[in-house]
Amino acid sequence: MQPKDLVSILIDEAFNKGNLSVIEKVIHPEYEYWSPHSQLKGIGQLTEFIRAFRDAFPDLSLKINDFFSSDDRTCTAFTLKGTHEQDFMGIPATKKSVEIHGMVISRIKDNKIVEDRELLDNLTFFQQLGIVPDIS
Repeated sequence: MQPKDLVSILIDEAFNKGNLSVIEKVIHPEYEYWSPHSQLKGIGQLTEFIRAFRDAFPDLSLKINDFFSSDDRTCTAFTLKGTHEQDFMGIPATKKSVEIHGMVISRIKDNKIVEDRELLDNLTFFQQLGIVPDIS
């Protein structure tokens, strides 16, 4: 499977459709996730994160805007949309819709995603939820 296929399956099936059974097919057992504010290790923690995200944003939709790969790395630019219906990351449900952009660099090992390093526009995310005032 090509790196783009692995990332597309994870986004389309797990994030967009909630088909969490696909995670073990595309995620390496040594998986690690890094972002400026959190770290996950292993398939179990990733599964719980996606489940919590989908519970909080039941209409969650991730769209791939751009994608490229080189050797064992890929870079995916995406747009995330959803409505905040349940508590998430300690934030009570706001019932507000968000549309934010992000990028993730994935590393592939043994034809599975073994590492993701993500940057998400958290300022816009928190502004759209009404947690941080809009400073524009």
